[in-house]
Amino acid sequence: MAQLNIVMVEPEIPQNTGNVARTCAATGARLHLVGPMGFTIDDRKLKRAGLDYWHLLDISYYDGLADFFSRNPAAERNGFFFSTKARQIHSEVSYPDGAYLFFGKETAGLPEALLYAHPDACVRIPMTGGARSLNLSNSVAIGVYEALRQWGYPELVCEGRLREYQW
Repeated sequence: MAQLNIVMVEPEIPQNTGNVARTCAATGARLHLVGPMGFTIDDRKLKRAGLDYWHLLDISYYDGLADFFSRNPAAERNGFFFSTKARQIHSEVSYPDGAYLFFGKETAGLPEALLYAHPDACVRIPMTGGARSLNLSNSVAIGVYEALRQWGYPELVCEGRLREYQW
């Protein structure tokens, strides 16, 4: 199966991280949490948002971006940086196997130095001019499903069944 990596840089709100964890568990994406974080990993709100999906999750923790990049050197060439400051649209790039989708903290996004160092890999999700940003967990879901759509939803169940009727 193609490998998709979600990188949350300094997340601040446990419910958002829990929702992202659930998205990763449901899609097979790996989750990378880069600190410092605005909560502890045993936070009740984090666990509640992820519900009973934690056993399906492939998750790694890092002290900071330097720690992350030292342990994931492929992220430099396969990284995509989601930001409201980006110049290209997230659906106009091709996500390779092993892609790393980066998302910043809720109050400030990704560090501008990181964006500046990767200008051709910065992408944005379109929205109206009056909106500051989308919710972080919604943005992650949009990015994950765009990459998976491009890959043909590998190893995901793409057909549902009714409980009381037959299609």
